[in-house]
Amino acid sequence: MSSIVIFPTQSHPGDSTPTAVTGEKYKGDGFYSRSDGLHTIQYKITGFIGTITLEGTLVVDPTEDDWFGVLPNKGIDIENLAIDTTGKVISTVSDSSTVLSKTYASSTDINEVFNFTGNYVWVRAKITNWTDGTINVIRLNH
Repeated sequence: MSSIVIFPTQSHPGDSTPTAVTGEKYKGDGFYSRSDGLHTIQYKITGFIGTITLEGTLVVDPTEDDWFGVLPNKGIDIENLAIDTTGKVISTVSDSSTVLSKTYASSTDINEVFNFTGNYVWVRAKITNWTDGTINVIRLNH
């Protein structure tokens, strides 16, 4: 098992300007040809307002178009998902929203942990509509 910080501590300047930050890519289970594809993400945020999305890719040398939101192992109603022919989750059937994105509309302090399974070659964090608060850490275990 390997553990790495994929998004180090960053604070929003606090001026309510929506900010977007895309983290660096980090090796997932697929990079190492591991068969279980199990990944665990842990993030800790303080006073955070914005959206956190975990993305993966199956491509060794990805372009921006090769990334997609990963599907967590808990809390998702599989019957309401739209999945393309490669198995990539492209939307929920009801509202076409990104499956994994978690939006915090008001100041939130939380330490969140979840698992996702897939032979992703690379994994990264993407922060959008960030208007306040601190991302203390986003950590990947696999």
